[in-house]
Amino acid sequence: MYDPANVQKLKQLRSLAPEPMAAFESFNAAVFRDGALSLKVKELIAVAVAVTTQCPYCIDVHVKKAKAAGATDAELAEATLVSAALRAGGSVTHATHILG
Repeated sequence: MYDPANVQKLKQLRSLAPEPMAAFESFNAAVFRDGALSLKVKELIAVAVAVTTQCPYCIDVHVKKAKAAGATDAELAEATLVSAALRAGGSVTHATHILG
């Protein structure tokens, strides 16, 4: 199902729903502007979240953007392992629901 060429279909989505897509694009641009967090940190967070949500499109886009913002392979690896720890932690804490 994943095909990088599908990203080109965003143009069609934009033409079919211009107002919501414009709102999303504006929100997305605002989120990734430098602020209290640098662009590099925001992109590392985006990579970790993308790995957690298992979105190959987001992983691809945000790894490239993180590297362009100066992220190293070591930083990317640590960010993704943080996401793995949180997923594992969620499983462990939800396991408490099985106990009487």
